[in-house]
Amino acid sequence: MGTVKRIKLGSQGLEVSAQGLGCMGMSAFYGPPKPEAHMIGLIHRAINSGVTFLDTRCREGVREQVELATKFGIIYEDGKRDIRGDPAYVRAACEASLKRLQVDCIDLYYQHRIDTRVPIEVTSIDSSASFFSFSFVHDRWGSLKLVQEGKVKSIGLSEASASTIRRAHAVHPITAVQLEWPLSSRYAEEEIIPTCRELGIGIVAYSPLGRGFFSSGPKIVETLSSGDFRTNKMIFERVNEMATRKGCTPSQLALAWVHHQGDDLCPIPGTTKIENFNQNIGALSVKLLPEEMAELNRMLQQIWLREIDIWVGLLGKNQTRLHFIHGHARYNSDPGTWKD
Repeated sequence: MGTVKRIKLGSQGLEVSAQGLGCMGMSAFYGPPKPEAHMIGLIHRAINSGVTFLDTRCREGVREQVELATKFGIIYEDGKRDIRGDPAYVRAACEASLKRLQVDCIDLYYQHRIDTRVPIEVTSIDSSASFFSFSFVHDRWGSLKLVQEGKVKSIGLSEASASTIRRAHAVHPITAVQLEWPLSSRYAEEEIIPTCRELGIGIVAYSPLGRGFFSSGPKIVETLSSGDFRTNKMIFERVNEMATRKGCTPSQLALAWVHHQGDDLCPIPGTTKIENFNQNIGALSVKLLPEEMAELNRMLQQIWLREIDIWVGLLGKNQTRLHFIHGHARYNSDPGTWKD
């Protein structure tokens, strides 16, 4: 196996490659499904490079010997999205994923979004007189014991609030929390990430390139509205300046920044192109000095403060506060723990 080191993800014993591969775009959401042969080639390229942590939704299938993560919780019926966390659905989703993935066990099984109609303790079970999140062990309605059966090794949450994470972890250890954590989006740092680290929960950072912003910044910037254009153009230009000094690309610098946040996290940049994958792997060789990390953080702070000043001038303080609360706060502490 190639060049990627191994890390312990969380404190429950799961070991993964230090960088993963997000597979969602291979079959959904980012244009039409990609040719199967090309995607198989990309997965083999990842494995041969040492990237063995593959992160999927419940629709994808792979057959390799890897650390396989998949999710349940989002369904589409009649063209409409719904969130489900009831135990009967969880078991059915798990069995269906195992069949599609053609494996006997899922290494890391996430609740993709929190079903606010079902308490996190009841997406669950009654195991030795105590409730456990997700109905994986033995639910009150008699569903079988997925963990004890060996069908699921580790439990994860995706896009959950700090309070939800604490409640779930109190009844069964959570191995990892998946959240969005690129250089340009830092909202999880206030509560979610400190909570995970306090509890010994690993962090899986999806969209570490800002949903493609740092890999194709100039093209994306041109499509933004005037306010977004101004702020994001400044961010990209400043990151590009440092990347030029470091002899790397902006996307490699942004991904290296995520890696430098600690040894308890694994970013999972997604791609459908081998050339982009190769560039992402190159980020592992980019070393950032403490003063360079401070420079990046200071740069972002200055730009966001400048944006706030602009919005205050346009809307006033109260409306600006509402704008940032509703437009930017992804992880609140009320029962609605995802953002549509």
